[in-house]
Amino acid sequence: ARPPADAAAGAEAAAVKKLLEQKFPGATVGAVGRSGYFGLYEAQFDGQLVYTDAKVGHVFVGSIYDATTKQNLTEDRLRKLNRIAWDSLPLELALKKVKGGGTRKLAVFSDADCPFCARFENELKAIDDVTVYTFLFPIDQLHPDAARKSKQIWCAPDRQKAWDEFFASGKLPDNKGDCETPLAATQALGQKLRINATPTLVFADGSIIPGALPKDRLEAELVKAATEAKKTAAAPKK
Repeated sequence: ARPPADAAAGAEAAAVKKLLEQKFPGATVGAVGRSGYFGLYEAQFDGQLVYTDAKVGHVFVGSIYDATTKQNLTEDRLRKLNRIAWDSLPLELALKKVKGGGTRKLAVFSDADCPFCARFENELKAIDDVTVYTFLFPIDQLHPDAARKSKQIWCAPDRQKAWDEFFASGKLPDNKGDCETPLAATQALGQKLRINATPTLVFADGSIIPGALPKDRLEAELVKAATEAKKTAAAPKK
């Protein structure tokens, strides 16, 4: 008797995963499965999505686009594969800012001295109806003074106000930054989520997107994420 189709597909994907690990020692190989394109398999490979044949004779690195819509199908698929559970985020470790009704949700990993973070803070000014959770995530290798500034901001009586004032004028709160801060915990969280750049955004559906998105793209992603989050919440639990 033939094995069930799902079992056979699972065995084939497992074989491809094993071959990838054998041929690329040290690489991190995640989920592997049929891609739906050209009979190839897709594999999460060192943080990106690659395509390969069943024997792993060749590996294709690049993006597949829908020729009609011009949609980057590889990017969308990787985004879905890398989603996290929003409810798993320790939001008590973040600054919190409610804009308008605040019904939409966004988490941001941000570095006080990152120029792209400053650009993103400016883009956020045009966005309404969102609750923004900011995880202080100084990258010491790039900005050695950011941790000190982050501690002073966290130790302020009004942390979110201190954060906003710093990006508006460069003004820091008048304290030594010697209170208990969540920086060690947010660093550990960022490492767990493989975040290595700031700003990095986490949307309500768990999608993770690095970069200072312009306001139009940010608004579109917030709408998309809210829709996806509602679909997930409404889906029957298995």
